[in-house]
Amino acid sequence: RLRVPSFRPHSLLRSMVLFGQLIVGPPGAGKTTYCTGMQQLLTVLKRPRTLVNLDPANDDLPYECDVDIRDLVNVEDVMTEMGLGPNGALVYAMEYIEVNLDWLIARLRKATAGQAVPYVIFDCPGQVELYTHHDVMTKITEQLAKAMDFRLVAVHLVDSTLCVDAYRYISAVLLSLSAMMQMELPHVNILSKIDMLMDHTDDLAFRLDYYTGVYDLSQLLRTLHTNRHPMSLKFKELNTLMAALVEDYGLVNFEPLDIQDKECALRVLARCDTANGHIMNAEKIHDPSDPVAGLRLFQTGFSADPEPMEEYLERYEERLKARNGEDEEDGPD
Repeated sequence: RLRVPSFRPHSLLRSMVLFGQLIVGPPGAGKTTYCTGMQQLLTVLKRPRTLVNLDPANDDLPYECDVDIRDLVNVEDVMTEMGLGPNGALVYAMEYIEVNLDWLIARLRKATAGQAVPYVIFDCPGQVELYTHHDVMTKITEQLAKAMDFRLVAVHLVDSTLCVDAYRYISAVLLSLSAMMQMELPHVNILSKIDMLMDHTDDLAFRLDYYTGVYDLSQLLRTLHTNRHPMSLKFKELNTLMAALVEDYGLVNFEPLDIQDKECALRVLARCDTANGHIMNAEKIHDPSDPVAGLRLFQTGFSADPEPMEEYLERYEERLKARNGEDEEDGPD
């Protein structure tokens, strides 16, 4: 049965800096698949990693997690005991976690004990209001940062197939911007499942690098007006204002991701390590006596000219074709 929520001050003292990723995004964006792939990648790289299921409604995990929040509270119990629906039960469960955060902190300390530079991946719920206007996730991350000296980056996943519909794409951009403003964390926005999008490139109004860079949304709106989209005239002024809002902030861009492609996954991991500061500590895993090792790695990471997105996507498409060709050869005759 659920315990009565009660606030207790954090009694555990800080002992080391922890780094991590907070995986957020709407349902179906591929959050759990991302966590599974990132867990496998970090294992291959022989890097410490701790995987946390922070979704009290997720009862079908494809990975083995180190900390499962359902051991504290799960949505089914809340629905039964409180008489709430799925959405209300999830919000209640997240607020319950925030009030009883010492439970999570204690298990995180146990799971990361002995690791040189702990790296934690949080698999979060898919209810977008938790990141866009409800403050419970912000409170949880703030308390983790204060109690454990956590350095987190929010990894916001959006299904890349939304790019084929201009309105859905603009909605995804607005969702990403809203989460960035609400969470107040470094953000890496991801267009996931780009291997699926490659089958629909003819349906895109522009090249894929346009959508990753979120360039001049007025160009996208003009294609709707030209094609006489049924909603373009009715909401023309609203669409123009939303596009202007995104461009005024100038914060949103996307990193394309096919989690099955090692180079894609490594590129995203590098972006995340730069955003949360892990890049400053990576060499200290191997040589903790060198006080400037992290600084040299940081300078190295920013000294090289980044590859243009257009060229990167062209190389990815070649790898995808080669991979699909190998799958066909390995398949039944």
